[in-house]
Amino acid sequence: MFNIFKKKSEAEILDQLHKKTLKQAFTLSKTNRSESDKKYAEAEEIMKKIEAINIK
Repeated sequence: MFNIFKKKSEAEILDQLHKKTLKQAFTLSKTNRSESDKKYAEAEEIMKKIEAINIK
C-alpha cells in the first residue's frame, strides 16, 4: 500500500539504469553509431551485474 516508503533493491536500480542506457543507445544509433555501440556495451555490463545479483 505504501510503496513510497519501500527502498528499491540494487537489482531494481540497475534494471532502471539498464533500460535508460538501452534507450540512449537506440537514440544514438540514429546519429552516431560508434557512441551507440559504447552505450550497448555499457548496457551489457549492467545486465551482467543484474544477473550476478539474481544468482545469489
